[in-house]
Formats: sequence, structure tokens, C-alpha cells
Amino acid sequence: MKILVPVKRVPDPATTIRVLPDGSGIATDNVKWVINPFDEIAIEEALRIKEKQGSGEVVLAAVGQQSWQEQLRTGLAMGADRALLVRTDAALDTLAIARLLAKLAEDQKPDIIILGKQAIDDDSNQVGQMLAEMLGWPQATFASKVEFQDRKCTVVREVDGGLETIGFDLPAIVTTDLRLNEPRYASLPGIMKARKKELKEIPAESLGVDLTPKLKIKKLDPPPKRQAGRKVASVEELVQVLHNEAKVI
Repeated sequence: MKILVPVKRVPDPATTIRVLPDGSGIATDNVKWVINPFDEIAIEEALRIKEKQGSGEVVLAAVGQQSWQEQLRTGLAMGADRALLVRTDAALDTLAIARLLAKLAEDQKPDIIILGKQAIDDDSNQVGQMLAEMLGWPQATFASKVEFQDRKCTVVREVDGGLETIGFDLPAIVTTDLRLNEPRYASLPGIMKARKKELKEIPAESLGVDLTPKLKIKKLDPPPKRQAGRKVASVEELVQVLHNEAKVI
């Protein structure tokens, strides 16, 4: 089975994010970049599928600048076979990224595409669904369990009312949720092997995709500073404050 795993570079969740004074974006100096955690889960699931079946290929794909090679190398060190970097310095919206990934899918012809349900920087949760529509493939979002039998895939997904199990034929799109698995760490031998694995750069312009943004971010604002708490003299006063000021009871 050939599995394509799109990955995105995001700020480390432990990094303190600072918004630029003009609100046009975040300050990127001194920011540590990592693979989007949901995409790490997707990589891990792809590797487990390959290991369970005893054969196959796991191909990583990213859309971004040359510096994104670092995150792709991390995925290769985890065990992926090769990686593709669609090279562009432009700031792309989710629609443009989905279009580029659709072109890659048409060229690579994977049996399944597994990606994180959303990126932790913008939380848009759109690329997987857009990609499924463009390719005309069935999709399963928020997957907490994935199983295969021949050319049929069964996915348990988390919904508001509990769990839903759906089945469909390949090729297909699956987006991963937190409870699907626990990603492995890259071993030292894996890191050494990753240096020799193929990482191919593809100019975004060569794919013939309209990259004009359809979505524009007008301004970013940092969250307001949390106000200090205050002490009350009695339970009666606490109830009164919660009722009259906080209006939570």
C-alpha cells in the first residue's frame, strides 16, 4: 500500500507566540518549529499500517519554504521512505494548499492519504475535506481507529454523540484525531538513515495551480491579559458575585 502523508510546519506548542505590532502575523524570530502534532499522528499511523502489512511505501509531502526540509527529515527519521517538498515562499491559504496536494496525489497515485485533522497554528480543519472533494475520494475525518481488509477501509471516528464506524473503498482520505495513536520518537539509526533518503523539491509554479489567495487575514490580536483574582469574605458574598458580576449562576 502506498500512503501519502501531508505534513505542516508549526510553532512548537511550548513556544511563546508574539503578534507583530501591526497585527499582520506572528513574530517568527526565536521560534522553534516542529511537525504539526496531528500530522505526527498521521505519520505514525502510516508507519503502523506499513509494518502490519509487511510492505508498502510512506511518502511525506509538505508545501512551504526550503527550511521545511527540517521537519520532513524528522518524518523520514521516524521511518517514512521518502519526502516531497512543494517549494514556495508565498503565504498560501488552505484552498491553494489543497490544490497543490491534489496535483501531487494525481502524480503519486497513493492508495490512501492520511493527514492531521487540523494544524495547531490556524485550526482551520479544511485541507482534508477540500482534498477529498477535489479528488472525488471518500473521506473519514477525526479517525480514532483505522483498519483494512483487502481494498476496503474501516474507520472509527469521533462525533458529538459518541463514535461512528464507516467503511469505504480505497483510494480515500483519512484525517487523524488525538486518540488514534502515540507517535514514536526518531531513533538514532533512523536519524542517520534519514540523511540518505530521497527528499525531492518541486517548484509550486510547475504544478500549474492557481495559488491566488481566496482568504485574507486582516489582523491578528493577542488575547487580553488575564485579570488577577480577588478574595471574598464569605460564601454568601461569593454567590452574590457569581450571580451579579460573573453571571454564571
